[in-house]
Amino acid sequence: MSQRQSMLPGFGLSLGVTVLAISLLVMIPLLALVTRSAELGLGGIWQTLADRRVMAAFRVSFSTAFAAALLNLFMGLVVAWVLVRYPLPCKRLWDSLIDLPFALPTAVAGIVLTTLYAPNGWLGRWFAEFGLQVAFTPLGITIALIFIGLPFVVRTVEPILQDLDRQQEEASTSLGASRWQTFRRVLLPPLVPALLTGFSLAFARGLGEYGSVIFIAGNMPMKSEIVPLLIVTKLEQYNYPGATVIALASLVVAFVMLLVVNGLQQWTRKRTGRE
Repeated sequence: MSQRQSMLPGFGLSLGVTVLAISLLVMIPLLALVTRSAELGLGGIWQTLADRRVMAAFRVSFSTAFAAALLNLFMGLVVAWVLVRYPLPCKRLWDSLIDLPFALPTAVAGIVLTTLYAPNGWLGRWFAEFGLQVAFTPLGITIALIFIGLPFVVRTVEPILQDLDRQQEEASTSLGASRWQTFRRVLLPPLVPALLTGFSLAFARGLGEYGSVIFIAGNMPMKSEIVPLLIVTKLEQYNYPGATVIALASLVVAFVMLLVVNGLQQWTRKRTGRE
């Protein structure tokens, strides 16, 4: 019998290139991060992470990233629904605007948002009348993360909405189901994995976002300082081990949360029979 050939020509070469690329771009940098952090020892690592300023930065970064991703979960579903199901005028223009945060330089986005939401800005002046300050607070950070994270949810949900069979909705309606029952039992189950994917992408992007947040955050320690800025501060002080410890801790926590989200995705796929 002849040896079964691979479906992909040059499989050995392709596998070698893939392993090399993953090693150079992911594994080796992560190993260097762990090695440099180990220079402090367990005591030094704990002392660095237990610092009040570091803990406050983690609290601000994770709370704002989670809040922004959660809001984008609902807003992205609504936006994707409108773009797919309604015949909007200038629909291509609206659809293109969704991708604007991808193309816009993050520093430009940060400057624009700060200008709008500063106490004397166009929108910030209106909020100030109600005693609410947006810029230079965690609220401003959340708004910036909503801006850069919304496309991740919209672009993951949109293809699923386009592929949904409308005959199932019509059958549900003809059997006497209300609109809410049709949405909850017919439309929502196949959308859940895409929503979780969009949430995890928006959350991960929010954790590491720097350019669009640095201006509107105000960077006040213990109040609006984010983890990426704290890492840069450590690097400017030539405290490389301290910077790598904070970066590694952020990476580990983000990775664990992404694993949880991926586990939920697998569970929902099995439950809905879409594996």
